[in-house]
Amino acid sequence: MNTFLLIRLLLDGGLVVLIWMIQLVVYPSFLHYRSESLVSWHKEYTSRFSIIVIPLMFGQLGISIYQLAIDNSVYNLISLVIIFLLWIITFAQFVPIHNKLSRGMVNEKMLNTLVKKNWSRTLLWTLLFAYSFYHTISL
Repeated sequence: MNTFLLIRLLLDGGLVVLIWMIQLVVYPSFLHYRSESLVSWHKEYTSRFSIIVIPLMFGQLGISIYQLAIDNSVYNLISLVIIFLLWIITFAQFVPIHNKLSRGMVNEKMLNTLVKKNWSRTLLWTLLFAYSFYHTISL
């Protein structure tokens, strides 16, 4: 098995596990905090979480670009398009919400929106992992 395929599958798997934990545990738990406590916890959570998610996302992006550069296949192209969509959604929708939370702009509607909007990333990362898994085992 190609080393890059295995690393890519591990990165995709790590991100799918993380996004499901965020979707089912972390974001819904925000609704159970008082505003002041949530702001304090959110600052700590985002700095801790960033240590995990940033290397995984950059690794996934880097390997996907490399894979497409050496093999212009439909699999590599579709994978990279999904990854770009995930980055766009993350920076266009979620970074602004997290910035507001860090500044103390907390309300129940925003927290519910965070959970609802995150389904798009959850589904895309799940689809990407399933696609990578299928592609890897079919070789």
